[in-house]
Amino acid sequence: MPESIPKDSVGIVKPETVNFEEPITLQSGKVLPHFQLVYETYGTLNSDKSNAVLVCHALSGHHHAAGYHAMGDKKPGWWDTAIGPGKAIDTNRFFVVAVNNLGGCHGSTGPTSINPDTNKKYGPDFPIVTCKDWVNSQVRLSDHLGILQWAAIVGGSLGGMQVMQWSIDYPERIKNAIVIAAAPKLSAQNIAFNEIARKAILSDADFHDGHFYEKGTIPKTGLILARMLGHITYLSDAAMREKFGRELRDGAISFDYDVEFQVESYLNYQGEVFSKNFDANSYLLMTRALDYFDPAQEYDHDLAKAFAQASCNFLIVSFTTDWRFSPARSEEIVEALLEAKRNVSYAEIDCPQGHDSFLLDVPRYTQLFKAYMDAIQLEAAVTTSEESN
Repeated sequence: MPESIPKDSVGIVKPETVNFEEPITLQSGKVLPHFQLVYETYGTLNSDKSNAVLVCHALSGHHHAAGYHAMGDKKPGWWDTAIGPGKAIDTNRFFVVAVNNLGGCHGSTGPTSINPDTNKKYGPDFPIVTCKDWVNSQVRLSDHLGILQWAAIVGGSLGGMQVMQWSIDYPERIKNAIVIAAAPKLSAQNIAFNEIARKAILSDADFHDGHFYEKGTIPKTGLILARMLGHITYLSDAAMREKFGRELRDGAISFDYDVEFQVESYLNYQGEVFSKNFDANSYLLMTRALDYFDPAQEYDHDLAKAFAQASCNFLIVSFTTDWRFSPARSEEIVEALLEAKRNVSYAEIDCPQGHDSFLLDVPRYTQLFKAYMDAIQLEAAVTTSEESN
């Protein structure tokens, strides 16, 4: 835990909740009569509300992207490496909004919320949501905050998919789209990984068809296995070799099936922590949203046609050792944007950490990210100056 708040931290932050009483119709055709979103903000919104940046989270993310909730916190928000004074998303310049997605399990309406039709938790009855649904709900939040256009919308992995959906569905409301370690749609291999993770949860005897809340249980084993599988795909072979090698936890082989290697111990620990902090029904929803993402589907399966709707600038970033969403997938996005005659910058960052690189302080990546964000701020300042003259 920090003895004092670092100078480049946004400091102690407090989540906010907004309730929307108007119904929202989901892509599935299901309707939520009302819903709430939990979000955090960092920095100060300027007078013309032109410096706002929306952060979209990945599969297991949430609204707590930066700073601390209390001095006793062991860790800051999940993207504290990128958000704060002087960092890539500089909160001395930008007003940052990070939201917990609809269907999540950190305060926004989801499976753990009360179903007004039954007065019990939704559980498995909570409707499946998609990236389009998330974007539509985030538009409601934008309206609530009075932000008509985002200076930038930023996201990695599943967050990057939401950024792309924003650029296509609401082109007039986004000036810059920053898509990091993402893909235009999942490969068959990625869908397969998600299915195995879901099957681990669905097969857990404590899952009870999603009604485990009423049984006083959680599908702990299923969640642990799902997280272990996911975590393996987020790291590269080089990163795992450097971090763990073949080190034995106790220094000697025990000739049994208990946890012996350091990498086994790490995966078990990560799974254990995750099982206590993440709802199983939300995990099923999030992975399904990943599977369903395919913005080209509505445009004759032509990604360039989809991106022809966009009018913002794009920054696309990939990482050489990311085999979950490889650079080739980012290049598909870039090629479609070029075909659509959109303004796009692309960088492939050479680093060994794999898919999780987008969460880390990799110098070449963070320098590039900051340079792009600085250019956004500079352009906005020049525009404001010209308008005032």
